[in-house]
Amino acid sequence: MRKAITGHKAVAEAMRQIEPDVVAVYPITPQSEIAEYYADYVHNGLVRTELIPVESEHSALSACIGAAAAGGRVMTATSSQGLALMVEVLYIAAGLRLPIVMALANRSLSAPINIHCDHSDAYLARDSGAVEIFTENAQEAYDYTLMAQKIAEDMRVRLPVIVNLDGFTLTHTVQPVDLLEDEVAKKFVGEFKPIYPLLDVDHPVTWGPFAMPDYYFELKRAQQAGMEAVPEVFLAVQEEFSKISGRSYQGFFEAYKLADAEYALVVLGSTAGTAKVAVDELRARGLKVGLLKPWLWRPFPAKEVAEALAHVKAVAVLDRAFSFGTMGALFEDVAAALYPLVKRPILTNYIYGLGGRDTTVYDLVRVLEELPKLEKTEWALRYIGLRE
Repeated sequence: MRKAITGHKAVAEAMRQIEPDVVAVYPITPQSEIAEYYADYVHNGLVRTELIPVESEHSALSACIGAAAAGGRVMTATSSQGLALMVEVLYIAAGLRLPIVMALANRSLSAPINIHCDHSDAYLARDSGAVEIFTENAQEAYDYTLMAQKIAEDMRVRLPVIVNLDGFTLTHTVQPVDLLEDEVAKKFVGEFKPIYPLLDVDHPVTWGPFAMPDYYFELKRAQQAGMEAVPEVFLAVQEEFSKISGRSYQGFFEAYKLADAEYALVVLGSTAGTAKVAVDELRARGLKVGLLKPWLWRPFPAKEVAEALAHVKAVAVLDRAFSFGTMGALFEDVAAALYPLVKRPILTNYIYGLGGRDTTVYDLVRVLEELPKLEKTEWALRYIGLRE
């Protein structure tokens, strides 16, 4: 079923097909329409979800934690300062191994106040223990919302999963999206299997216990084991989804014209679409350039990224957020991945697109044209489209 819909609507449609037991959500620009669409589904009887309107994002995720611990399938959505308010309890959701799926409409963090896109909210959550997936377009946002539920609920994982889609660029832009038939989507996601539910009174359990030093370390190591299981589960879910959808998802990232590239970009989210046009333009001029677009960012697939970039002469890693006082977070991931290589590509870091600043095809063409001129790894931050 092909429809012309926004990224908001695509995510809401995936949620409708999943039909979680509970959605606890608080509106925030540019996420609000996800909650509004879903509220319409509940009001019109299209889903049997308990929709919980709350007084803050902190309360939204807290309600999700309670519902998930009780044995329900649970989803939510947020953005920017909303995620910042949630972070305290996001760590708890991950530590309790609760498979809550969250759509994150990427938006800058204040101050100053800005409602437009960058990835500072996603970067804030990168060490929380939640799985993070980035999407390039509304189709991927729909597809990965369905896949996220299956990944989160896998018995080897049981962790929150965040599906990132760029605020306004994807959330509010109408694009063609191929939807699965409802029954196909429901069968793919499958029935939810709660473990140790609070409402199973015949088998009482304790959630959120106090852990002294002689247990805390081991419990966090068990949480890490869940994260270590994600890559295998991610690939298996991709393969299953590709079979039912006819869309090819293979691997932790998309490698666009990268196989024979001498120079490459690495970028998350919707800017990958712009980067593909820049790659095509330079390819037409005879310059061998390519793109690596990660879907899976946490856990970071370091070995696979290193293998994909090992033959490249120089790489520009683009971060749409500051990690103040150090290099960009994606850059540091790529640099660490490449470190074991005997012969490493020259590596440089660009900060771009903060607060919704436009990044054009011309901007990325210039970045790619600069790469052959680098004679060594450039550890100084560079900027795209900045006035200074």
